[in-house]
Amino acid sequence: MTVKSLPLSVRPREKLLALGPQALADVELLAVLLRTGSAGQGVLQLAQSLLEQFGGLCGVLRAPTADLERLRGLGPVKAAQTSACLELARRAMAQDMRRAPVFESPAQLKTYAALHLAGLAHEEFAILFLDSQHRLLHWRSLFRGTLTQTSVYPREVVKACLAVNAAAVVLAHNHPSGVAEPSRADEALTQALRQALALVDVRVLDHLIVGTNQVVSMAQRGLM
Repeated sequence: MTVKSLPLSVRPREKLLALGPQALADVELLAVLLRTGSAGQGVLQLAQSLLEQFGGLCGVLRAPTADLERLRGLGPVKAAQTSACLELARRAMAQDMRRAPVFESPAQLKTYAALHLAGLAHEEFAILFLDSQHRLLHWRSLFRGTLTQTSVYPREVVKACLAVNAAAVVLAHNHPSGVAEPSRADEALTQALRQALALVDVRVLDHLIVGTNQVVSMAQRGLM
């Protein structure tokens, strides 16, 4: 079924304009972004096939541009659009977090971490560097690991904090398994980094664990 064959009220773009983007399913939002399908394949079909192939929206938006370009129905323009969409979301949130303390909006902080880390096939450890007012200075991915673990070196974390004159940090890493529950190793790492950074007067405010559909705050769990 093509979009043109649908009643106006349920066509993705018209539905978005009438009800807002929150009323659309993932496949409809992606169809609005892609705009058109390909020969023999409507845009909704194309959007659904992308979601299935890449494991959901995170997978589609994170897919390398070269991988997207090779798929039937996608070319460099559509591939570039999907990559740009994710980067726009990251930059918009970063602007907000540079204006006000990040903990004024804990949900936004979690979403920002998820935009960087959710859906990755490998484990990655990153840091949100904050100023003395707990506003965002910089996001940096410091260590990249394997499917199951990442080696994190406190000395490199300290050096990175001093390089940007951070007063505080929020740690973040993902679990490629998709389960966001903190492990014993996560708790031990957090304590080790807190002790190392305390020596240079940098506070560790939280450690976010990013899963597929959830971001867990170790501070909110009382594990800090």
